[in-house]
Amino acid sequence: MKKRTVLYLFMLSLTIIACEKPAGEGGTSTIRGKVFIRDYNSNFTQLQAAYYAQEERVYIIYGDHIFYDDDIRTSYDGTYEFSYLRPGNYTVFAYSEDSTFTVSGGQYAVFENIEITENNQLVEVPTMILLK
Repeated sequence: MKKRTVLYLFMLSLTIIACEKPAGEGGTSTIRGKVFIRDYNSNFTQLQAAYYAQEERVYIIYGDHIFYDDDIRTSYDGTYEFSYLRPGNYTVFAYSEDSTFTVSGGQYAVFENIEITENNQLVEVPTMILLK
């Protein structure tokens, strides 16, 4: 009887561990933030305008994935939102112009690391500031 009980508890613990789902879609939590643009002249010596980004692409990476898993565009007021996420670690990023002229391709990613710790959680990301 003891062997059967131990075996049952072992199988139950394996089932619980196997049911844990990694970061990604299928949950009830949300990541929300804003993107702000600082628009400079071509050599980045004079600020021409500053505003919340419209239609700026924002990307999200689930857990430790290498490539982005989803992307969205900001709304008229610079907000973006990734919904229906499970607890886990996420990376949100957008591309900014390189004002130092040292980055190949002229752009670099501005990253924010986020952790969702529970269901039905709303995580507010600090405003990302991009140069254009």
